[in-house]
Amino acid sequence: MTIGTLSELDPAGKTVLLRLDLNSPIDPTSNQILDDKRFREHLPTIRHLEDSRVVILTHQSRPGKKDFTTLQAHAEKLGHMLGRPVGYVDDIFGRAAREAVSSLHVGEVLMLENVRFNAEENLTLAPEAAKGTHIVRRLAAMGDVFVNDAFGTAHRSQPTVVGLPMLMRSSAGLLMEREVSNLSRVFTGAPRPVTFVLGGTKVDDSVAVAENVLENGIADRVIVIGVVANVFLIAAGYDIGKPSRDLVAQLKYAAEIERAKALLSRFGDRILFPDQVAVREANARAEYPVDRIPADAPVMDIGSDALQTVCDAIGSSGTVVLNGPAGVFEDTTFAVGTFEILRASSKVPFSVVGGGHTAAVIEKMGLESAFTHISTGGGACIEFLTGKKLPAIDALERSQGIFRV
Repeated sequence: MTIGTLSELDPAGKTVLLRLDLNSPIDPTSNQILDDKRFREHLPTIRHLEDSRVVILTHQSRPGKKDFTTLQAHAEKLGHMLGRPVGYVDDIFGRAAREAVSSLHVGEVLMLENVRFNAEENLTLAPEAAKGTHIVRRLAAMGDVFVNDAFGTAHRSQPTVVGLPMLMRSSAGLLMEREVSNLSRVFTGAPRPVTFVLGGTKVDDSVAVAENVLENGIADRVIVIGVVANVFLIAAGYDIGKPSRDLVAQLKYAAEIERAKALLSRFGDRILFPDQVAVREANARAEYPVDRIPADAPVMDIGSDALQTVCDAIGSSGTVVLNGPAGVFEDTTFAVGTFEILRASSKVPFSVVGGGHTAAVIEKMGLESAFTHISTGGGACIEFLTGKKLPAIDALERSQGIFRV
């Protein structure tokens, strides 16, 4: 993919519109930012732009949510982490914003207000339509070049993501570049055998990934865990008990059960699901083979014997791509599956994690440095792995064609 790099953009001395994804968990009572991971991930790009005038465009939450708020606290936190002041203006493209940008000196950083405060930014638009919006045209007039480092929003076709590259010479930031490079390597050049471990509750996304990597020969093996495994167990004809069946029904995964059946019929020899599970029984952990799951006990984790089989399969891999937990890891009684699968995955030569809850557990375990790549964008990462071209990536590629000298 030709998405452009910062070195090719030559941003020194220019006013750079820098799109970040600083959307973070916030305490609604104190408005305190609870997790600074996304801030940390963007620091290298901001530091790389120290010879530019940097104007940060970012967002927090979306309309209607309790944590949909201004970005003053984000600017203060970023400034503290950066070690130099980050200005803030409670305006996006009005007079106050324009005057603040025009008064910037080289080396200074300014954060504009939450771009989702503008109604246009919450629309889903094709690049051609996005470039005609007021927010894009006004912002483009305020800068010289555009840098997109917001991989977490790369699957969103919103104006500042896909419209600005149509009007400005653009490139990826260092985080965006790293995400695309590592995730692309999964498709070409990853050490074999390649194992995908798909878990959690987002079964529709996981099935879409499994379809792509199995049909195109990207994965040598797909291991399903968590609720994804429950869906495949149902598809294979097992009775997983009423509580777990009800959860699958509540999540409306009837269509995914049929898709899982189709995958099993075509690629059954390359799909591994647990043959033993852990359930909650009499308020304790109990383990059963999948053909003898109690009717009234919820499946909470992978069973110990099945866990060993899964960890052995991961350990024999050259590449592992992992997304989602193996069970209800928030309960220590049922966290063993998730923790042991993460430990096994951390020892594989090339290891990629899809972000979200899984990344949070890895950080808690102190294993971050053991993985090759931990994505900052759960939804964007999963969509990338389904084989779809992300709107932000497409826009950056198109910008290269429009503004290439």
